[in-house]
Amino acid sequence: MHSPSTYLPGIASKAGQFLVSRDLNCLATVFNLASSGVVGLRQAALSCCMQVALNWRTAPNPSLYSSSSCFTLVDQRTPFYRNKHKMKFSVLALNALVASVTASSLWQQHVLGDNKDGISAADISLWKEVEQQFPGQIASKMEEMESRFAPKKTTKRKANWISTTSLNGNTLRVADPSSLGVDTVQQYSGYVDIEEEDKHLFYWFFESRNDPKNDPVILWLNGGPGCSSMTGLFFELGPSNINEDLTLSHNEFSWNQNASVIFLDQPVNVGFSHSPNRIKNSRDGAKDVNTFLNLFFDKFPQYKDLDFHIAGESYAGHYIPAIATEIQSNRHTNNFNLSSLLIGNGITDSRTQIEGYEPMACGKGGHPAILSPEDCNKIHESVPKCQKLIDLCYETNTRYACVAPSVYCDNAIFSSFSKTGLNVYDIREQCGESALCYSQIEWITNYLNQDHVLEALGAEIEVFEGCKNSVGVDFGFDGDGNRPFHGDIADLLDDGLPILIYAGDKDFICNWVGNKMWTDALEWTGAEKFGKAEIRNWTVNGENAGEVKTAKGLTYLRVYEAGHMVPFNQPEVALDMVNRWVGKYEYEE
Repeated sequence: MHSPSTYLPGIASKAGQFLVSRDLNCLATVFNLASSGVVGLRQAALSCCMQVALNWRTAPNPSLYSSSSCFTLVDQRTPFYRNKHKMKFSVLALNALVASVTASSLWQQHVLGDNKDGISAADISLWKEVEQQFPGQIASKMEEMESRFAPKKTTKRKANWISTTSLNGNTLRVADPSSLGVDTVQQYSGYVDIEEEDKHLFYWFFESRNDPKNDPVILWLNGGPGCSSMTGLFFELGPSNINEDLTLSHNEFSWNQNASVIFLDQPVNVGFSHSPNRIKNSRDGAKDVNTFLNLFFDKFPQYKDLDFHIAGESYAGHYIPAIATEIQSNRHTNNFNLSSLLIGNGITDSRTQIEGYEPMACGKGGHPAILSPEDCNKIHESVPKCQKLIDLCYETNTRYACVAPSVYCDNAIFSSFSKTGLNVYDIREQCGESALCYSQIEWITNYLNQDHVLEALGAEIEVFEGCKNSVGVDFGFDGDGNRPFHGDIADLLDDGLPILIYAGDKDFICNWVGNKMWTDALEWTGAEKFGKAEIRNWTVNGENAGEVKTAKGLTYLRVYEAGHMVPFNQPEVALDMVNRWVGKYEYEE
């Protein structure tokens, strides 16, 4: 849903009727992204157009979709789109950009390679013929693509590990980063080494400021896919914030006021984590997180019998259900127990959540309309088509079907919004030129790349990146973004696990309207009671902070006047939210 890509062979047989005239839209998608600085866009457009030609070679006018028409069409439209349509997309929407740039070769390698069921021999043969028409360009693009996927450069920096522990052939290494002054509490950083697969996941742990012997433990995960949880630490809910001059400011509303918090960089190659191998979907990443948790609680047994919660935001709406399912599947061998889940402004059920964009952008989501009636109508008309494509993903769960919706849905939903220049994470603000629309993200990156910080943390990479686009591309190739994870939520609720879905109501990308829609539509044993549950006011210090609905272990919470990153916009309210949740899973007026 968040990753622009291009259509794959075989889709036309089941969903072709919904893709009429997608050639122009496909080209528009590629060239609208010209401002990203990725070269070879003509090649990307050719690949894109040729893919549509594959899908429509049996159309009423197949000559329209011939090879020659693609070359002509691309050359005619390239100058217009390159110069006139420079749109700012979020990192979420750029995750699979490189997939578009080198579509023809890499689809064959990464997508068609092990997903040929349902794709005719004629499709595959024609696709190979397309590749042969411009082999030189493809070879150069392949080389460029592989450089993007090159393993992170590790350093020879020698960390001062204060201890290590091993379990089932894997190792947890521990450093003491307290010299950095991020907080005065006991803290640890380091790596879990999954030896057999040469994976190394980075963590940073802070004890509770209150009562660490009894307070719960929270694992925090940022989204992306591909974004470091160091963003959550220093931008949202950690013990300190980073100033422009790279000094630290104490955060009195840190979530470790009454809980110990682990910030984990996952999947591998996100943030400080590294590996020559790659994780391409949430399910595989969940296995590594479960391995980390067993090692962590084995090393620090004083925490393993405490309540343990997993929290995160954005693409963590995929990560967390997958991780929780993995944990519960291994509960009889794990050395810890999972108490609850918290997902903030997440993407969990893309088919249902796609319905939330029109009301959010067009004055029906608690904010004045930000799009014209014409653009609102465009989104309205695109939603059923987008949902039909996502249906194919939900029904088949195959890679080619789950990649396909991204181009249509992202282009139809986000192209109009992008022209506004607004912050996709907070529609009250302009985006500006900073990473993810926030200058603080750059400050965090600069802080973490200082030599003394890297040394204190035991970091093993040369350069820290807040978001790793190649991870997002891998997830995009796998179709992970459009896969359903609400079924996991239903199973976990039926298993008795309390779950909080919260959403800041000024976010666009994973907005509160869509999150309310999917929780209301969720099919589980408590659905009837949840559907009848009263929406109540939620107050903090006597002020109305939001509205809440709860039944049978599921709680939906709308947070007023907050964007995608609730703890950033409403730090005191967010702390109250998490304290009440880990205390008794209840919200009173």
